[in-house]
Amino acid sequence: MLHTNRVTLICLLLLSAGIGAERAQAQAVAPTFLRLDETNIVPYLDDSPYADLATRSSFTPQNSTPAFSKSTVIGDIVAANGQAAKGTHFSWINNFLTSKSLTPGTAIADAVRAGIVLHFWEIQQADGTPIGSIMAMGLGGGAAPPGAPESQLGANFVITGGTGAFAGVRGFGGRTSALDTSVPQAGHSNSEDPAYRRVNGGGTGNYLLTLYPAVNPAVAITPNGPAVTHSSNFTLVSAASPATAGESLSLFATGLGPVKGAINPGQPFPSSPLATVNSPVTVTVNGVAATVTAATGYPGATDAYQVNFTLPSGLSTGSATVQIASAWFSSAPVSIAIK
Repeated sequence: MLHTNRVTLICLLLLSAGIGAERAQAQAVAPTFLRLDETNIVPYLDDSPYADLATRSSFTPQNSTPAFSKSTVIGDIVAANGQAAKGTHFSWINNFLTSKSLTPGTAIADAVRAGIVLHFWEIQQADGTPIGSIMAMGLGGGAAPPGAPESQLGANFVITGGTGAFAGVRGFGGRTSALDTSVPQAGHSNSEDPAYRRVNGGGTGNYLLTLYPAVNPAVAITPNGPAVTHSSNFTLVSAASPATAGESLSLFATGLGPVKGAINPGQPFPSSPLATVNSPVTVTVNGVAATVTAATGYPGATDAYQVNFTLPSGLSTGSATVQIASAWFSSAPVSIAIK
């Protein structure tokens, strides 16, 4: 259901024009941590002549990995921050296998790394809906760089950008665990046909990405408080008109990212049909997940959205903290009145 209340409509129009409405993301942007769990991770070593590439359907062990060899790695994304997801992780590695001390008097470098790596994550919702891609480049293996999260155990790469919900993102990342090479074989020759990757099996592992988005989601702020309304009449939730546990509410926000359908960047959202946000959108109330029933672009706006959700049961009387997230990027919290 689309809101029709004149007061909130004016606030939304002002918001769309960038006038008179505060944006929570004007504060310093905090990083978002995105953990991607992967399975069927297979490194295909570039160890075969051209005529033998992808000619074998059964598992084919790789040959030894000398310095300056190259590998193409493919893995399946199965979860993002513990939420079911799909997608593919592609990476390309130039293995130079650095060592501080090979033999007395010899060394490749003063840091232990496994090679130069390019990463590409194509991330989807669990139903296959595309969310966006993240691209990165840097060094594999070795220790995490200074300033990395404690759970980042290795690798050292910079996130150079993204597409879809990750357009304009920057950051860095690395592994949170070593590649599990026991489930089953992890090293494959590129004479093996990658079409059989899931049949022949590969390793498991995960990555932790520290992301700084171009803009975070934000709940719109009106002169009378957060733009959270009663869905029954679209009046603002306030101390004089508090919300009730289990009630359906509508929240108005910015920064939720692309929508489904062919809409050119900068063009207004359509009114029929409403354009659904293509990223996973969540609303939490006092840290408890609310049920989101709709998340759509507001017709005529270019960066304004309406999100309908149901308040969780069991909320205490007083104030409650509400946050919205899209593609795992969270807004600053706002408070609403509960009776």
